[in-house]
Amino acid sequence: MDWDRLRIFHTVAESGSFTNAANRLNSSQSAISRQIRALEESLNVSLFTRHARGLVLTQEGQELHNMAREVVHKIEETERSLLESKKRPTGLLRVTTMVTFGSVWLSPHLKQFMDEYPEIDIQLILDDRDLDLAAGEADVAIRLHDPEQADLIQRPLASFHTHIYASPEYLDQRGTPVTPDDLDQHDLITLSNAKSPVLNSMQWLYDIGNPRQKRKPRLLVDNLYAVMHAVEAGIGIAVLPDYLVHNRQKLMRVLPDIEGTPFNSYYCYPPELKGSLRVALFRDFMVRQIRAESNIL
Repeated sequence: MDWDRLRIFHTVAESGSFTNAANRLNSSQSAISRQIRALEESLNVSLFTRHARGLVLTQEGQELHNMAREVVHKIEETERSLLESKKRPTGLLRVTTMVTFGSVWLSPHLKQFMDEYPEIDIQLILDDRDLDLAAGEADVAIRLHDPEQADLIQRPLASFHTHIYASPEYLDQRGTPVTPDDLDQHDLITLSNAKSPVLNSMQWLYDIGNPRQKRKPRLLVDNLYAVMHAVEAGIGIAVLPDYLVHNRQKLMRVLPDIEGTPFNSYYCYPPELKGSLRVALFRDFMVRQIRAESNIL
Protein backbone atom coordinates (compact mmCIF):
# COMPACT_ATOMS: atom_id res chain seq x y z
CA MET A 1 0.00 0.00 0.00
CA ASP A 2 1.40 3.40 -1.01
CA TRP A 3 2.40 5.23 2.18
CA ASP A 4 1.93 8.73 0.73
CA ARG A 5 -1.64 7.91 -0.25
CA LEU A 6 -2.28 6.33 3.14
CA ARG A 7 -0.93 9.44 4.88
CA ILE A 8 -3.18 11.66 2.73
CA PHE A 9 -6.17 9.39 3.43
CA HIS A 10 -5.51 9.64 7.19
CA THR A 11 -5.40 13.44 6.99
CA VAL A 12 -8.63 13.59 5.00
CA ALA A 13 -10.38 11.23 7.43
CA GLU A 14 -9.23 13.33 10.41
CA SER A 15 -10.10 16.64 8.69
CA GLY A 16 -13.51 15.65 7.35
CA SER A 17 -13.07 17.33 3.96
CA PHE A 18 -10.68 17.64 1.03
CA THR A 19 -10.40 21.38 1.61
CA ASN A 20 -9.28 21.08 5.23
CA ALA A 21 -6.89 18.25 4.36
CA ALA A 22 -5.39 20.30 1.52
CA ASN A 23 -4.75 23.19 3.92
CA ARG A 24 -3.06 20.88 6.43
CA LEU A 25 -0.91 19.23 3.76
CA ASN A 26 -0.16 22.49 1.90
CA SER A 27 -1.56 21.02 -1.29
CA SER A 28 -4.52 21.61 -3.61
CA GLN A 29 -7.98 20.15 -3.17
CA SER A 30 -7.86 18.58 -6.64
CA ALA A 31 -4.52 16.88 -5.91
CA ILE A 32 -5.86 15.45 -2.64
CA SER A 33 -9.01 14.22 -4.38
CA ARG A 34 -6.95 12.50 -7.11
CA GLN A 35 -4.83 10.67 -4.51
CA ILE A 36 -7.91 9.42 -2.65
CA ARG A 37 -9.53 8.29 -5.91
CA ALA A 38 -6.32 6.43 -6.85
CA LEU A 39 -6.24 4.75 -3.44
CA GLU A 40 -9.88 3.68 -3.79
CA GLU A 41 -9.18 2.26 -7.25
CA SER A 42 -6.13 0.33 -6.04
CA LEU A 43 -8.17 -1.21 -3.21
CA ASN A 44 -11.36 -1.54 -5.31
CA VAL A 45 -13.50 -0.03 -2.51
CA SER A 46 -15.16 3.28 -1.71
CA LEU A 47 -13.58 4.92 1.33
CA PHE A 48 -15.88 7.95 1.68
CA THR A 49 -19.43 8.94 0.97
CA ARG A 50 -19.89 12.57 -0.04
CA HIS A 51 -22.68 14.87 1.11
CA ALA A 52 -23.25 18.56 1.71
CA ARG A 53 -21.76 18.57 5.21
CA GLY A 54 -18.52 16.90 4.18
CA LEU A 55 -17.11 13.39 3.99
CA VAL A 56 -18.23 10.32 5.93
CA LEU A 57 -16.16 7.15 6.11
CA THR A 58 -17.65 3.98 4.68
CA GLN A 59 -17.29 0.74 6.64
CA GLU A 60 -14.18 -0.10 4.60
CA GLY A 61 -12.91 3.43 5.10
CA GLN A 62 -13.35 3.16 8.85
CA GLU A 63 -11.35 -0.08 8.93
CA LEU A 64 -8.55 1.54 6.96
CA HIS A 65 -8.69 4.65 9.15
CA ASN A 66 -8.27 2.56 12.31
CA MET A 67 -5.19 0.93 10.85
CA ALA A 68 -3.77 4.22 9.52
CA ARG A 69 -4.25 5.91 12.90
CA GLU A 70 -2.22 3.17 14.59
CA VAL A 71 0.54 3.49 11.98
CA VAL A 72 0.70 7.28 12.36
CA HIS A 73 0.75 6.95 16.15
CA LYS A 74 3.65 4.48 16.00
CA ILE A 75 5.59 6.72 13.62
CA GLU A 76 5.07 9.75 15.88
CA GLU A 77 6.24 7.77 18.90
CA THR A 78 9.31 6.60 16.99
CA GLU A 79 10.14 10.18 16.06
CA ARG A 80 9.80 11.26 19.69
CA SER A 81 11.95 8.36 20.90
CA LEU A 82 14.67 9.19 18.39
CA LEU A 83 14.73 12.79 19.59
CA GLU A 84 14.74 11.74 23.23
CA SER A 85 17.56 9.28 22.62
CA LYS A 86 19.77 12.36 22.48
CA LYS A 87 18.70 13.13 26.08
CA ARG A 88 16.92 16.26 24.93
CA PRO A 89 13.37 16.20 26.31
CA THR A 90 11.15 17.54 23.57
CA GLY A 91 7.81 17.01 21.86
CA LEU A 92 4.17 16.70 22.86
CA LEU A 93 2.99 14.85 25.98
CA ARG A 94 -0.73 14.10 26.14
CA VAL A 95 -1.97 13.85 29.75
CA THR A 96 -5.46 12.79 30.76
CA THR A 97 -7.18 12.92 34.14
CA MET A 98 -10.53 13.71 35.77
CA VAL A 99 -12.14 17.06 34.92
CA THR A 100 -12.08 18.56 38.42
CA PHE A 101 -8.62 17.35 39.41
CA GLY A 102 -7.18 18.49 36.10
CA SER A 103 -8.79 21.92 36.10
CA VAL A 104 -8.44 22.77 39.80
CA TRP A 105 -5.17 21.13 40.88
CA LEU A 106 -3.14 19.96 37.90
CA SER A 107 -3.38 22.82 35.41
CA PRO A 108 -2.01 25.49 37.82
CA HIS A 109 0.96 23.21 38.60
CA LEU A 110 1.89 22.74 34.95
CA LYS A 111 3.69 26.09 34.74
CA GLN A 112 6.55 24.85 36.89
CA PHE A 113 7.03 21.75 34.74
CA MET A 114 6.84 23.69 31.49
CA ASP A 115 9.30 26.27 32.80
CA GLU A 116 11.75 23.48 33.64
CA TYR A 117 11.31 21.78 30.25
CA PRO A 118 10.46 24.49 27.70
CA GLU A 119 10.70 22.10 24.73
CA ILE A 120 8.00 19.75 26.09
CA ASP A 121 4.47 20.73 25.09
CA ILE A 122 1.48 19.50 27.11
CA GLN A 123 -1.97 18.55 25.87
CA LEU A 124 -4.25 18.22 28.89
CA ILE A 125 -7.27 16.00 28.15
CA LEU A 126 -9.90 16.27 30.89
CA ASP A 127 -12.48 13.50 30.97
CA ASP A 128 -14.16 11.63 33.80
CA ARG A 129 -14.05 8.50 31.65
CA ASP A 130 -10.87 6.43 31.49
CA LEU A 131 -9.37 7.03 28.06
CA ASP A 132 -7.75 4.02 26.39
CA LEU A 133 -3.99 4.57 26.56
CA ALA A 134 -3.26 1.38 24.62
CA ALA A 135 -5.32 2.75 21.72
CA GLY A 136 -3.34 5.99 21.74
CA GLU A 137 -6.08 8.26 23.15
CA ALA A 138 -3.46 9.76 25.50
CA ASP A 139 0.14 9.12 26.51
CA VAL A 140 -0.21 9.10 30.29
CA ALA A 141 -3.10 9.16 32.75
CA ILE A 142 -3.44 10.31 36.33
CA ARG A 143 -6.11 7.97 37.65
CA LEU A 144 -7.84 8.64 40.94
CA HIS A 145 -8.82 5.00 41.38
CA ASP A 146 -7.18 1.59 41.07
CA PRO A 147 -6.44 1.14 37.34
CA GLU A 148 -8.54 -1.50 35.62
CA GLN A 149 -6.16 -2.04 32.67
CA ALA A 150 -3.63 -4.59 33.93
CA ASP A 151 -1.30 -4.04 30.98
CA LEU A 152 -0.50 -0.44 32.01
CA ILE A 153 2.57 0.56 34.00
CA GLN A 154 1.23 2.04 37.25
CA ARG A 155 3.07 4.27 39.73
CA PRO A 156 1.24 5.00 43.03
CA LEU A 157 1.07 8.71 43.86
CA ALA A 158 -0.98 9.44 47.00
CA SER A 159 -4.26 8.82 48.81
CA PHE A 160 -6.99 11.45 48.46
CA HIS A 161 -9.66 12.21 51.08
CA THR A 162 -13.27 13.40 51.06
CA HIS A 163 -15.25 15.25 53.73
CA ILE A 164 -18.63 16.94 54.13
CA TYR A 165 -18.79 20.65 53.29
CA ALA A 166 -21.25 23.54 53.48
CA SER A 167 -21.12 27.32 53.15
CA PRO A 168 -21.07 29.59 56.26
CA GLU A 169 -24.27 31.26 55.02
CA TYR A 170 -26.09 27.93 54.78
CA LEU A 171 -24.98 26.90 58.28
CA ASP A 172 -26.02 30.27 59.73
CA GLN A 173 -29.48 29.83 58.24
CA ARG A 174 -30.07 26.11 58.81
CA GLY A 175 -27.76 25.30 61.72
CA THR A 176 -24.67 23.11 61.87
CA PRO A 177 -25.14 19.33 62.04
CA VAL A 178 -23.67 17.93 65.25
CA THR A 179 -24.32 14.24 64.60
CA PRO A 180 -24.82 12.28 61.36
CA ASP A 181 -28.51 11.90 62.20
CA ASP A 182 -28.88 15.69 61.95
CA LEU A 183 -28.36 15.38 58.20
CA ASP A 184 -31.96 14.16 57.98
CA GLN A 185 -33.04 17.80 58.42
CA HIS A 186 -30.75 19.31 55.80
CA ASP A 187 -30.70 19.87 52.06
CA LEU A 188 -28.21 17.51 50.42
CA ILE A 189 -26.46 17.86 47.08
CA THR A 190 -25.23 14.82 45.18
CA LEU A 191 -23.75 13.73 41.88
CA SER A 192 -25.88 12.15 39.20
CA ASN A 193 -24.70 10.01 36.29
CA ALA A 194 -21.24 9.58 37.82
CA LYS A 195 -18.78 8.43 35.14
CA SER A 196 -15.93 7.16 37.32
CA PRO A 197 -15.39 4.98 40.40
CA VAL A 198 -14.19 8.05 42.31
CA LEU A 199 -17.40 9.97 41.70
CA ASN A 200 -19.49 6.91 42.54
CA SER A 201 -17.66 6.63 45.87
CA MET A 202 -18.91 10.07 46.97
CA GLN A 203 -22.46 8.93 47.70
CA TRP A 204 -21.83 7.96 51.35
CA LEU A 205 -23.53 11.09 52.73
CA TYR A 206 -26.88 9.26 52.56
CA ASP A 207 -25.83 6.22 54.57
CA ILE A 208 -23.93 7.56 57.60
CA GLY A 209 -25.68 7.52 60.96
CA ASN A 210 -29.10 5.97 61.30
CA PRO A 211 -31.37 7.92 58.96
CA ARG A 212 -35.02 7.63 59.95
CA GLN A 213 -35.90 7.36 56.29
CA LYS A 214 -33.95 7.22 53.06
CA ARG A 215 -32.33 10.59 52.53
CA LYS A 216 -33.09 12.23 49.21
CA PRO A 217 -30.97 14.83 47.46
CA ARG A 218 -32.29 18.36 47.24
CA LEU A 219 -30.13 18.94 44.16
CA LEU A 220 -28.65 16.48 41.64
CA VAL A 221 -25.72 17.67 39.51
CA ASP A 222 -23.71 15.69 36.95
CA ASN A 223 -20.46 17.63 37.46
CA LEU A 224 -18.35 17.72 40.62
CA TYR A 225 -17.14 21.27 39.98
CA ALA A 226 -20.77 22.41 39.76
CA VAL A 227 -21.53 20.60 43.04
CA MET A 228 -18.83 22.68 44.74
CA HIS A 229 -20.26 25.93 43.37
CA ALA A 230 -23.75 24.91 44.48
CA VAL A 231 -22.41 24.35 48.01
CA GLU A 232 -20.66 27.75 47.92
CA ALA A 233 -23.96 29.34 46.86
CA GLY A 234 -25.61 28.00 50.02
CA ILE A 235 -27.95 25.50 48.37
CA GLY A 236 -27.02 22.62 50.65
CA ILE A 237 -24.43 20.18 52.01
CA ALA A 238 -22.29 17.82 49.92
CA VAL A 239 -19.34 15.45 50.00
CA LEU A 240 -16.31 16.94 48.23
CA PRO A 241 -12.67 15.88 47.81
CA ASP A 242 -10.31 17.96 49.94
CA TYR A 243 -8.09 18.86 46.97
CA LEU A 244 -11.05 20.63 45.38
CA VAL A 245 -11.87 22.90 48.32
CA HIS A 246 -8.37 23.79 49.54
CA ASN A 247 -8.11 27.55 50.28
CA ARG A 248 -11.73 28.23 49.29
CA GLN A 249 -13.06 30.65 51.91
CA LYS A 250 -16.73 30.00 51.11
CA LEU A 251 -16.63 26.38 52.32
CA MET A 252 -16.55 24.90 55.82
CA ARG A 253 -16.07 21.29 56.84
CA VAL A 254 -19.12 19.74 58.52
CA LEU A 255 -18.85 16.80 60.95
CA PRO A 256 -15.04 17.05 60.52
CA ASP A 257 -14.29 13.74 62.22
CA ILE A 258 -16.22 11.85 59.55
CA GLU A 259 -14.72 11.15 56.13
CA GLY A 260 -15.25 8.77 53.26
CA THR A 261 -12.99 5.91 52.27
CA PRO A 262 -9.77 7.43 50.85
CA PHE A 263 -9.10 6.75 47.17
CA ASN A 264 -5.67 6.17 45.68
CA SER A 265 -4.10 7.94 42.72
CA TYR A 266 -1.80 6.44 40.09
CA TYR A 267 0.41 7.61 37.26
CA CYS A 268 -0.24 5.25 34.34
CA TYR A 269 1.22 4.77 30.87
CA PRO A 270 1.49 1.93 28.31
CA PRO A 271 4.58 -0.32 28.24
CA GLU A 272 5.73 1.03 24.86
CA LEU A 273 6.41 4.40 26.53
CA LYS A 274 8.57 2.87 29.26
CA GLY A 275 11.72 4.39 27.78
CA SER A 276 10.20 7.81 27.08
CA LEU A 277 12.12 10.62 28.75
CA ARG A 278 9.08 12.92 28.63
CA VAL A 279 6.96 10.35 30.45
CA ALA A 280 9.64 9.76 33.09
CA LEU A 281 10.21 13.47 33.72
CA PHE A 282 6.50 14.18 34.11
CA ARG A 283 6.14 11.13 36.37
CA ASP A 284 8.89 12.39 38.69
CA PHE A 285 7.33 15.86 38.66
CA MET A 286 3.92 14.49 39.66
CA VAL A 287 5.42 12.40 42.47
CA ARG A 288 7.20 15.46 43.90
CA GLN A 289 4.22 17.78 43.64
CA ILE A 290 1.56 15.45 45.00
CA ARG A 291 3.66 14.19 47.90
CA ALA A 292 4.67 17.75 48.80
CA GLU A 293 0.98 18.61 49.14
CA SER A 294 -0.32 15.31 50.49
CA ASN A 295 -1.54 17.06 53.65
CA ILE A 296 -4.18 18.99 51.64
CA LEU A 297 -5.31 16.14 49.38
